[in-house]
Amino acid sequence: MAVLKVPVTSSDHIQGDAHAPVTLVEYGDYECPYCGAAHTHVQLVQKHYGSQLRFVFRHFPLTEVHPNAQSAAESAEFAGVHGRFWEMHDLLFENQERLSIQLLFAAVRSLGLSEAELRDALAEGTYMSKVRDDFLGGVRSGVNGTPAFFINDRRHDGPFDFPHLVAAIDTQL
Repeated sequence: MAVLKVPVTSSDHIQGDAHAPVTLVEYGDYECPYCGAAHTHVQLVQKHYGSQLRFVFRHFPLTEVHPNAQSAAESAEFAGVHGRFWEMHDLLFENQERLSIQLLFAAVRSLGLSEAELRDALAEGTYMSKVRDDFLGGVRSGVNGTPAFFINDRRHDGPFDFPHLVAAIDTQL
């Protein structure tokens, strides 16, 4: 069984109690339809466990098959610098089927952020290294597709729907 090689740190995007007994790490791609489906299940799992679960999202854009995944991940990082990562994260998955550069600009505007600043950040590759670091950490941990989940540092290789995630998490409580 694969093990998470890169520990969760303060540079990660984290939801939930820092001292939760279970940490769920997802490596995902905003343009991956399976990640889009998993997003709904993860939200249900978070509600189900409340303070018992800490959720971490890391970028794993599959750029060869998803042409907008990299810019979407960088846009989420841009929003994160402004304290709006999770709102952007949700917007990207909610609008996944229409993902485009125009949608990214509309999404940042809807969050009250500057489209011009995002344009500059994308053009300059400001957040490219953060996305690359997440991706390489996933590769080191054996990730080769999305979504990929780790529960308390161990790879979850089963289905990622609500009942299967709950069953896997329950073994850690």
